[in-house]
Amino acid sequence: MGGVRWAFRCGSWTPSRSEWLLAARCVQREEKERIGQFMFAKDAKSAMAGRLLLRRLVCDRMGVPWSDIRLERSPRGKPYLANPACSSPETMGWSFNISHQGDYAVLAAEQGLQVGVDVMKTTMPGSTSVPEFFRIMTRQFTDYEWSVIRRAGSEWEQLTMFYRHWALKESFIKAIGTGLGFNLQRAEFHLSPEPIAEGKVCRRTTMHLDEEEEEVWAFEETVLGKDHHVAVALGPSHTVRSVPPPALTDPPPSFTFLSFSDLISMATPLFEEDSAYWENFQKKAEAPERQRLIATV
Repeated sequence: MGGVRWAFRCGSWTPSRSEWLLAARCVQREEKERIGQFMFAKDAKSAMAGRLLLRRLVCDRMGVPWSDIRLERSPRGKPYLANPACSSPETMGWSFNISHQGDYAVLAAEQGLQVGVDVMKTTMPGSTSVPEFFRIMTRQFTDYEWSVIRRAGSEWEQLTMFYRHWALKESFIKAIGTGLGFNLQRAEFHLSPEPIAEGKVCRRTTMHLDEEEEEVWAFEETVLGKDHHVAVALGPSHTVRSVPPPALTDPPPSFTFLSFSDLISMATPLFEEDSAYWENFQKKAEAPERQRLIATV
């Protein structure tokens, strides 16, 4: 079975009352509560899309009924299927990961490989200059990586290169599940000479770990929409020894865009409707507009 690459445009998703309340009924209760605690609607939408992507994957590709899916997080935040009763050849060996930032939520999954994914949108620093922003982030990249970033051209092009490197590093540490304790300078990326473009997936970027090239890791890169860079890290699994390192002869899969209808097409509501959940979401959606109006007074 091939790998899975899915994307959802959460930035342009304006859920109706019925959609939002249905989505809330189709995730675990504690996930619903956590999503409800976000201050802004855009963050709540992204988190909801991420949970629905995960559940759709487990139901569709692993054959676990929606109502039986129990997702948990490792101590360092990586999602995994927690149901011992659901162990089967179809569920064994799967690694999956999600990321949401900017206008997209993305999912990558493979059977027999470790997977990490990260999406980053190129944006200007909010309250400082680009040189000052880079100074603050100095320790996150090696001297070689900084030389590549600073040679990129204009400040915007340098930021684009910065976020490309950042997505690669995040995809790797998410794949190995180490979290914030990992020294990012240990992983140095040597970028593919191929230009990265929307609709094209590149897998020629390499990583040096502790100054030694890692031949058992592969990295896929692509662009979604405007200014969103996506990196997928693929490495050897610790649980499935029969699967070799990533085969670079296979063409890397492109991201498939799912609609909200796709996300919930296999869903089963898990509990009763909570109308107050919609009212809470509406308040989050109205908050940025109120702030904009206050700023113009």
